[in-house]
Amino acid sequence: MKKTIGVLIILSGIISGCGKKSETVETKSTSKTVSIDSSAINDKQISGNPYYSRTDTSKLNVSNTEWKKILPDSIYQVARNKATEEAFTGKYWNASGLGTYFCAVCGNKLFRSDAKFASTCGWPSFYEPVRENSVIYKDDKSHGMERIEVLCGRCESHLGHIFDDGPPPTGNRFCMNSIVLDFAADNQMNESKSTLK
Repeated sequence: MKKTIGVLIILSGIISGCGKKSETVETKSTSKTVSIDSSAINDKQISGNPYYSRTDTSKLNVSNTEWKKILPDSIYQVARNKATEEAFTGKYWNASGLGTYFCAVCGNKLFRSDAKFASTCGWPSFYEPVRENSVIYKDDKSHGMERIEVLCGRCESHLGHIFDDGPPPTGNRFCMNSIVLDFAADNQMNESKSTLK
């Protein structure tokens, strides 16, 4: 008897209105069922990733096979398989506090908290990245729709999508998945710098 255990990935809000359409996609896997859990990121998992750096901005060329060995499965499913965490479940969708959001896969600086805004879509939303090459864009024609995918500018991991219904000054809404974001509060970053002196 052939045994396959389906890994369920919830794809929510796959149209620009976020949350208007939801579907479940089942992928084959020989491992246990994986739920997308934003709390999967911790210091141990980051320290076990040789590519993670908050200062190195050089482009990475790492295969998905290698990423699969390094990343927790929940992060891998979003970052490399382009899954989407369920709306209103990620740890940063309604988070506040001054700081910087980094790519959870490679440590690339992505967004400042002052570019984050309250959105009703259920995912963390920003109106601009921290610098022009922090993210890159790719046409996404999956699921019978035309959208613009947002990828990390350093490791090209899937972060989410960009829409044109955001606030001034840009009018953009970078609708991101919490699971692929790593947040450092300004006071934590200042403490890190002072211990290095």
